[in-house]
Amino acid sequence: MQQFSPSYPPCFRHQFSDQLSNNDNDDNDKNNHEQQDPLPSIDLQQINLKQLEAACTDWGIFRLVNHGIPSGMLSELHEHAVKIFELEFESKQRLFESVSSTVMSYFWGTPALTPAGVALRKDEGTVDYNWVEGLNIPLSQPSQVDLVHQPLIRDFRRLLESYGVHLERLAKSIFGAMSQNLELSEDNECYLSPSTGQLRVYRYPRCCFDNPPKVWGMDVHTDSSVVTILNQFEVGGLQILSPKDNAWIDAKPIPNTLIVHLGDMMQAISNDKYKSVKHRVLVNSEKERFSIGYFVFPGDDCVIRSPNYKPFTYPDFRAQVQQDVKTLGLKVGLSRFKLTDNVDS
Repeated sequence: MQQFSPSYPPCFRHQFSDQLSNNDNDDNDKNNHEQQDPLPSIDLQQINLKQLEAACTDWGIFRLVNHGIPSGMLSELHEHAVKIFELEFESKQRLFESVSSTVMSYFWGTPALTPAGVALRKDEGTVDYNWVEGLNIPLSQPSQVDLVHQPLIRDFRRLLESYGVHLERLAKSIFGAMSQNLELSEDNECYLSPSTGQLRVYRYPRCCFDNPPKVWGMDVHTDSSVVTILNQFEVGGLQILSPKDNAWIDAKPIPNTLIVHLGDMMQAISNDKYKSVKHRVLVNSEKERFSIGYFVFPGDDCVIRSPNYKPFTYPDFRAQVQQDVKTLGLKVGLSRFKLTDNVDS
């Protein structure tokens, strides 16, 4: 019989049984290596603007190669993440209650967070949750908090800050190339503000049912960011909705590559020329999945102006999303700001 891990939040524990589900994600993992990778690939060392334009217009997502992040750093990030998440759930709660959310905050059951990194749910008593736990790390400034008594958090935070420097470099390069293709003026530099960057470290626990419906680590959604840069570790599960044929395809982990998603802000900035890609994460019955996402946004005072949308700032957008999550249980997104005379654009 497979027992739950005491490191799992309580809501994930009662689902374990002595039979594994026939989760088709297991078969997907086995077959992933035999499938041809459908995602476009962009070489950061020599960005081809034409290829980037096609990737942004046709897909809204691409694989990034030659990104310059040392493979040793990526391995070390994985090791630290595993070490923290394997702590007993109650120990993790106490650990993160002892530090400021400006350093690192712990959440579970939902990817929706307040600006302070607190989990945002429609109803605290609901059983409708995502099969995920995570850490939120703001990167606006290096942590000034004394963590001498919390060496596990201190060492991971320092490593994440170093990783964040690399990701800021990547985001600037990618956005700069997209700006050339979109012919954005220098007045629009605020559309990507590195000071807004934040990291999310995710663990998707194993999920074992006798006869389950599909269970999602994250249900279908789009990111609210300008761009998201995702680092996947070993175990698959990420699926994206192909705009070409409206079919779900696997975005499998490939060593030494990163995944770049375009988010809602980039779609608005591009006047809907580029699409915010829909994606989801399916959990695995035998293996835990780890990933790290970097999210970067426009500056708080930056007004996004588009013929297709009412002028708005990212804080306007974020407040609307949080209101919708609390009242409706889901993110509505860009359609809240769409001009009515352009609903079909």
